[in-house]
Amino acid sequence: MRMIQKLKLFEKMVIFLRWATDAQFGKLLYVGEDFIEFLILDPDTMEYGDKVLINSQLILEAMVSGIELSRLLAEISVKSSEDNITN
Repeated sequence: MRMIQKLKLFEKMVIFLRWATDAQFGKLLYVGEDFIEFLILDPDTMEYGDKVLINSQLILEAMVSGIELSRLLAEISVKSSEDNITN
């Protein structure tokens, strides 16, 4: 199975992605044969920022679970709960 085919299973999920020039946490918006659409998450503010299109051949690593990712998801959950309470 090719990595692109496997990544399609994780569309719309928060993952850690490493590609040729950078590595970031973010939401995997779209996985296509020629590019990946990735919405970068700023871990300091827990806000989504830049949207990048990455050539699928430049993807080096994708982490879909792990301690660091679990911590990040917990912080996102807490932030969204606080936002709901204040609104």
